[in-house]
Amino acid sequence: MSVHELGSGLNTTWVVLTAAMILLMEGGFALLEAGFVRYKNNVNIIMKVFADITLGTLCYYLLGFGLMYGKDFLGVIGSSGFLISGDLSHLKVPVSIDTYWLFQTAFTIAVISIVSGAVAERINFRAYLLYVIAMTAVIYPIAGHWVWGGGWLGKLGMLDFAGSAVIHSLGGFSALAAAIMIGPRKGKYTASGTSSIALPSNLPLASVGAFLLWFGWFGFNAGSTLSATDGRIGHIAVVTMISAASGGAVTLLYTLFRYNRSDAPSVINGSLAGLVGITAGCAFVSDHAAILIGAVSGLLMMGATAWLDAKKIDDPVGAFPVHAVSGMWGTLALGLFSMDGGLFTGGGWHLLGVQLIGLIVLSAWGFLATWLFLKAIRFAVPLRASEEEEEIGLDISYHGIMAGNRGPDFIEYEADYSSKDKLD
Repeated sequence: MSVHELGSGLNTTWVVLTAAMILLMEGGFALLEAGFVRYKNNVNIIMKVFADITLGTLCYYLLGFGLMYGKDFLGVIGSSGFLISGDLSHLKVPVSIDTYWLFQTAFTIAVISIVSGAVAERINFRAYLLYVIAMTAVIYPIAGHWVWGGGWLGKLGMLDFAGSAVIHSLGGFSALAAAIMIGPRKGKYTASGTSSIALPSNLPLASVGAFLLWFGWFGFNAGSTLSATDGRIGHIAVVTMISAASGGAVTLLYTLFRYNRSDAPSVINGSLAGLVGITAGCAFVSDHAAILIGAVSGLLMMGATAWLDAKKIDDPVGAFPVHAVSGMWGTLALGLFSMDGGLFTGGGWHLLGVQLIGLIVLSAWGFLATWLFLKAIRFAVPLRASEEEEEIGLDISYHGIMAGNRGPDFIEYEADYSSKDKLD
């Protein structure tokens, strides 16, 4: 076996393995979201994740991959590579096109799963299926082409190693648009404007989901090297771990000292915010910068959660604060702290300016494209579950089954915190 063949085999093994790690994150999304919502909607969460994986994979195979990585057309879309065929000779990657497609498919599925949590407990399941098609076939692939596929933002010099902007800001602003259009859950806001929170069905389950996401993130970030022999892998893994720990630690201490109790949902989301924040710059920033990036991500997540409540925007799992806000910060932090070209490392303003332009464009695209597609979907099916379906629970209404039997003596109920008990 030649050295080239050995290297190619190692790279293929590495990329397939990390793609599998990213796909395992769907189990994390499923457990996290199911644990955060009420018991009567647990099955619906799982079915949406299966829709993400099944429909999303097929749509990306048929159309999305070509739009994202096909031959560049005017810097806006790809024009080849549909069904992983045709002219893809311009893709200079150290693995086969099939292997590369698998890795990118895992990313695509993660994007749509961000939106799933923001519309939990009240979106019409058929409307969600149509939106999965729109996101995985069109919205995300076009944005991805602009940065990673040879499009105009990449040519401008925008950096986003594993997707703080392309995946998380885009997905988070898409989630915001969807949450606004569909409206809050019944009873979320009282007539006086105060907010109540339905008790999560299972916080230990949600924490296991977060741990699975954390595990998969090493595939997300380190796998983006596409090479098993890339010397940056160890550093990428270290800063990923540090940033996640910093985001979780800051929210743990913040809620402990401000409210005299460490709030579990906040700490879970704080750790995830740290992961989102480091995703853009994991290959470009130092360990010390990663601590700051994670800490600020956690604090911004807390602030954004309060802002959503003030605006009466219902986001049951914190998709916008975790993904959009932390993703925005991580994208800009790359322009500040990059060891090659960052503002605070002697590189001047250029990189930061390019990052800002890209961030604005990608966030606006995610929001506006989602708004327009949901407007169109509304002509085919209602966007929202009916009041009766929401009251009964989406599990029974759309899937005809509950998550499990809680025993004959179990009485299903909804318990709300009053606004004074809520962390804001």
